[in-house]
Amino acid sequence: MADTDTKVEFTFLSEPDIIEAGATDMAHCIDVMEDQFKLLGAGDYRMSGKNKNSHGAFMDFPETSPFPNMPLAGPDRRYMAMCSYLGGDYNMCGIKWYGSNVENRKRGLPRSILTLMLNEPDTGAPLALMSANLISSYRTAAVPAVGVRHLAKKDVRTVGIIGPGVMNKTTLRAFLMERPGIETVKVKGRGKKSLDSYVEYVHKNFPQVKNVEVVDTEEEAIRGCDLVSVATNENGGIDTYPRVKREWVEPGALICAPSDMFADEEPFIDGSWKCVTDLYPMYEDWRDEIGHFDECGTLGNEWVDMVDEGRLPRESVVDLGKIILGEDPGRTSEDDIYFFSIGGINTEDVSWGTVVYRRAMELGLGVRLKLWDKPALA
Repeated sequence: MADTDTKVEFTFLSEPDIIEAGATDMAHCIDVMEDQFKLLGAGDYRMSGKNKNSHGAFMDFPETSPFPNMPLAGPDRRYMAMCSYLGGDYNMCGIKWYGSNVENRKRGLPRSILTLMLNEPDTGAPLALMSANLISSYRTAAVPAVGVRHLAKKDVRTVGIIGPGVMNKTTLRAFLMERPGIETVKVKGRGKKSLDSYVEYVHKNFPQVKNVEVVDTEEEAIRGCDLVSVATNENGGIDTYPRVKREWVEPGALICAPSDMFADEEPFIDGSWKCVTDLYPMYEDWRDEIGHFDECGTLGNEWVDMVDEGRLPRESVVDLGKIILGEDPGRTSEDDIYFFSIGGINTEDVSWGTVVYRRAMELGLGVRLKLWDKPALA
């Protein structure tokens, strides 16, 4: 083999690079998320962990430490490494790596700083190292929009927003692409600053929304809504997680939950509320890693507990990919009520990152970096 055959180079893509390559194209991202759900439903993917469905490796810090340089525990302070392989036309391995610290905001930085590495699946050679905050943000918003595409009523008029942060800003943008008839947004938050920012954002970006109502309670944010997004931070602890009661939810509503919340269990058990997950085996993998969840607040984890305890039939929980593939009928009535648990899957980052990377290569973007011409050890 010639020396030139051993050369390995990869491309570094900055945030401006990925923006130019289309990372903020929400409509395209929604389509890509739908496509990767088909691959999940067909089983053409691989993740880490014993059962090959792990969300990723999690590292946090202690409350106290005898080591002066070791960071200490804080709100949402953690590191995560999320790796996966996605097949189909993507045929890509990737890992999203990030650190998270709420204190970053005092420095003018986002809470989490993310990068994505893409690797050739056969050799493991790196193809790209890319800024991933926008990759992650847009795929996070696009996933509930895929849920809306397949689970929401066609004539959605009123949306409830619980958590007026960045996630629900991009999520509302995605919702409006799938259901442009939305006229009213009701928003519940914890602080005046974030609520004012959200109201200003809606008025500025979505003139078709006629009414933006700030409400005081979760009940007000849910009653009368065709569609609800619950996307709050966990900094206040489990006692602050949003609650959803049976009597608040309108017939035909879709509740999207990309963050922790609690809901009455009986409607799930008696079939009044339909359970949809992004990837049920991922929640099972969480269960296998940490045991019985008790009260954790993540809907998918709660459903796994209920299935394990014999209170909920396993067939009552359906992956969205199976609905998209037509293996489950999905909505059969305008009155069906759906809850969509969204835990976050690295195949989403890999799929959207791959699309953005390939477009960047077409446009000649990024900086080429050399790993070696010939490896010193081979």
